[in-house]
Amino acid sequence: MNPHLDLVRELRSLRKGRGVFAGRLEERVGPALRATCGIVGDDGPMAIRQKLAARLTELAEQLPEDLHLATMAAFALITEARLPLYQDRVHWVATKVDRDSRTVRRWVDDAIDQLAELAAIIARSRTSCWHTAELRVAVVLDRQQPEILVQHRVIANQDGVYELRFAPPLLEGQRDLDVDVLYGGTLLDRGAAVNDHPGCALVPAEPLSQGESHVFAVRFRLPNTHTMQPYLVYAPEHPCELFDLRVRFGNHRKPPHVWTLRGAHQRAGSVPAHHGSPYPVDRAGEIHLRFRRLVPGLGYGARWGRTLEPTIPAGTWSHDSAHRSNACQARKL
Repeated sequence: MNPHLDLVRELRSLRKGRGVFAGRLEERVGPALRATCGIVGDDGPMAIRQKLAARLTELAEQLPEDLHLATMAAFALITEARLPLYQDRVHWVATKVDRDSRTVRRWVDDAIDQLAELAAIIARSRTSCWHTAELRVAVVLDRQQPEILVQHRVIANQDGVYELRFAPPLLEGQRDLDVDVLYGGTLLDRGAAVNDHPGCALVPAEPLSQGESHVFAVRFRLPNTHTMQPYLVYAPEHPCELFDLRVRFGNHRKPPHVWTLRGAHQRAGSVPAHHGSPYPVDRAGEIHLRFRRLVPGLGYGARWGRTLEPTIPAGTWSHDSAHRSNACQARKL
């Protein structure tokens, strides 16, 4: 039994005919979809349809723009695309984006696979005590001791969250790293373990309640420029609304080449299979990137260097993996 494959199979079946507006819908929704959408035994056709539409729309919002459109049309979640046959809806998307139907069908297949992954991630996140909603990072490299300023906006998934464990950006020589809290809590432990890697533990002024948003900022100061890897890539473990990245090289240390990494695929234990796109450094020697609606498990960020062909980063920074450790648990005070 494979929950991922079961959900993929049921989603592929659901897209046929009129999608979520098909007749006798309760007979077409299997156990995997019922669990994903919170459908219970006494739900009637209208309730099932509403729950399906709400959850599929929520999951599709996390997809890239092309896959989002293909998904919404495939399941007849767009009013203009409520056509009687799946192939008609595929043709509608193909015409709208000026692509052939074969490409759109491939988009739908890719989207369904990612929807199943997202559903599993969201299910796991319910057991985590908090997650990152927004991450803002400023890397300042034009000084003897480079600094990385990181602002987090996190949301508590349960009551009584008293401690937030988080990982610093990927750096060499982390033992020599200076860490200071700028605001949002007290640094309790600079050597806290985060998924078997060095991390930090921060205590908010008051324990967080379920659904509460909390902002804190941390400054990391490096001993010298050699302790900073020539890249910063963030791979969220849960849906993240915004990753804002600024890197200041300065005019005297401006790299010849910078590449962006946006939604690069990766699997557990592997690196993103993506070489990135060239990105210009402005006259102040800076870059500013914004990534929205980040898909869990995909890599986002930048790499810089002297070679024309960027090598793939040796790892990614999964900051919010911190809250999956056993140490990040709610404690009743």
